[in-house]
Amino acid sequence: MDAGSHDLDRAAAGLASRLPEQLTTFAELAYNYRWAWTPGGDEAFAAIDPHRWELCGRNPVRLLQEVSADALAAAAADERLIASAGEVLGAVRDDLDRSPAPGPTTPERPAAFFCAEFAVHVSLPIYSGGLGALAGDLLKAASDRAVPLVGIGLMYRRGYFRQQIELSGWQREYWTETDPERLPAALVTADGGEPLTIRVPIYDSVVTAQVWRVDVGRVPLFLLDAERPENDRLTRWITSQLYVGDPYTRLAQYLLLGLGGMRVLDALGIEPGVVHLNEGHACFAALELAAREQADGASFEDALAAARDRTVFTTHTPVPAGHDAFPFHLVETHLAGAWGDLGVHRERFFALGHHDNGGGPMFNMTALALRTSAAVNGVSRLHGEVTKEMWQSIWPGTPFQSLPVRAITNGVHVPTWVSAEIASLLERYLGADWVDHHDDQSVVDRVLDIPDEELWAARQSLRAFLFNFIRERARNRWSQEHVSAARIVAAATMFDHNTLTIGFARRFTGYKRAELIFTDAERLARILTTPGRAVQIVFAGKAHPADDVGKHALQRIYRRALDPMFGGRIGFVDDYDLHVAHYLVQGCDVWLNNPRKPLEASGTSGMKAAINGTPHLSIGDGWWAEGFTGDNGWLIDGHADPNDHGAQDWADVQALYRLLEDHLVPTFYDRDEFGVPHRWMTIVKNSIRTVLPRFSARRMVKDYVREMYLPAARRETVTR
Repeated sequence: MDAGSHDLDRAAAGLASRLPEQLTTFAELAYNYRWAWTPGGDEAFAAIDPHRWELCGRNPVRLLQEVSADALAAAAADERLIASAGEVLGAVRDDLDRSPAPGPTTPERPAAFFCAEFAVHVSLPIYSGGLGALAGDLLKAASDRAVPLVGIGLMYRRGYFRQQIELSGWQREYWTETDPERLPAALVTADGGEPLTIRVPIYDSVVTAQVWRVDVGRVPLFLLDAERPENDRLTRWITSQLYVGDPYTRLAQYLLLGLGGMRVLDALGIEPGVVHLNEGHACFAALELAAREQADGASFEDALAAARDRTVFTTHTPVPAGHDAFPFHLVETHLAGAWGDLGVHRERFFALGHHDNGGGPMFNMTALALRTSAAVNGVSRLHGEVTKEMWQSIWPGTPFQSLPVRAITNGVHVPTWVSAEIASLLERYLGADWVDHHDDQSVVDRVLDIPDEELWAARQSLRAFLFNFIRERARNRWSQEHVSAARIVAAATMFDHNTLTIGFARRFTGYKRAELIFTDAERLARILTTPGRAVQIVFAGKAHPADDVGKHALQRIYRRALDPMFGGRIGFVDDYDLHVAHYLVQGCDVWLNNPRKPLEASGTSGMKAAINGTPHLSIGDGWWAEGFTGDNGWLIDGHADPNDHGAQDWADVQALYRLLEDHLVPTFYDRDEFGVPHRWMTIVKNSIRTVLPRFSARRMVKDYVREMYLPAARRETVTR
């Protein structure tokens, strides 16, 4: 667990040497993301130079490298700022100094959490969306609970794409280079001071990868990087972009993540007690685990059984296209140099990944993960059942209710996502230590004690912050990119601070049904533009570069923002990322979600909104199927044959319109003489009270430790 920590210390010391002595505190803070969810951390860095802080993408290392000498001198002379940073650092140190939590994983044998993306912070652009946000939140919650765990991923030099919307509404993608030397990361070195490297045979070459360490509180995140002089330009491309479309490169990414990730742990002297595969991208870790057992003399079957005993798997998608599959010949050529003693069991290994998804047999990454893991979970109760239906052929002859798939519903990291305004109220009415007990229903029930007037004032402030952010962003675009006036208007800059605001922000793809609300455009226009009871909708999200269906849906919605029929009540915020997400989930009044059931595995954006007093308006899919209580939001429940998509869409949108017309709009605008909507505040309180304890990452990590890690550790101990 300490491997590479001295490299981070050295990087922090090097940064501190460039700063005035009074500011060395900031260098230490910068190299552990624990500051990002410590009260006052963000504000301390921003206070050095607010404008530069935004220009640097809220990257503390880059801020301290780039900020002007005058700004540094002013900060060094600011006694209140120095004291504030000292308090933040003290809180971070106290947290890091805690003893590890007793449990199935230990610092000597931690859980190893493999994932293709991690959304730890906006300044570390190695994520695309929900899977990464979940992974980042899990690392933070594991740190909060002092669970011994390490993360394994890839250091993408160009990350995921950035988005610009053309005047026509068409999405344009571009990528920006990331320099790890300017991130809160350090290159891990070996004893001689040279970068530690591992080698992985992939296709017809041997890929050399170096390793970066990023500290997420108490949890080290190790990221493999193929940007090495030993590799040719094509090989270096393996860790260039997240989710490369080319199957050759994408398969190479997964091999580097799975095989290479296990080799990194070995090189660092970390022997994981549990290997946790978050989606199937890292499933080749099973090959490496089995190869090690065979090297110690085990038969293939015994080696596979030993690997299975210590591996757990979380699947996140009920959409068949979301499960990567490759032709067998492609897998064989990529594995040619890595087979080792497993080569004689080639057919047996291929059988582990064999699956026919309707287009003929392929090597399916999820199938391999399912067959090489002792425990499997979906990410909501409904998704657990859907996963059984999708994959029951993996366990032939096993009764449906006995299939080895359980459900651990996703949760969100509350300290990361709750706004300062709501957190202040929770501290006042739940207690100063509420954040350590937010999974205790008896504590959270005190939300009902918050006066409506105070909660409404906080919600008003959050909506104002959202629109101020949107307008400032648009102003910067106007001055820096010289975008057209139409694009500025389409970005929701004309939205009114006092109007009921619905948020819809997620990936644009067919099953999300982003355009559903526009089915009856005239009826929607009447809802949006009724004098004194207006409604406005802000959209955000990206379509995958190869998803033309999603791109066209995005384009049509963008054009709606320019349509006079809707009176400027539709807006689209482009380049959706973690930073934009914070403003949207906190500042909107309602969070809309209308996927085609049951294709939403869980969804977490609605949880983030709900804990901030933004109630959910959703189809009964994913987490909302178990989260809706009847008084904490609204259920879109259109009754139709689910196999008739047209009929189901029509029924759902009619139910949505009725909810807006008969419930949401009247309730929001029903005010007392002081302008407080008491009925609305009841729903807001129930939203916070019911979602905060049940759908937090704190609860989620507790479930993983108890239901997945503990049994795996017991099996692994018996095997040893």
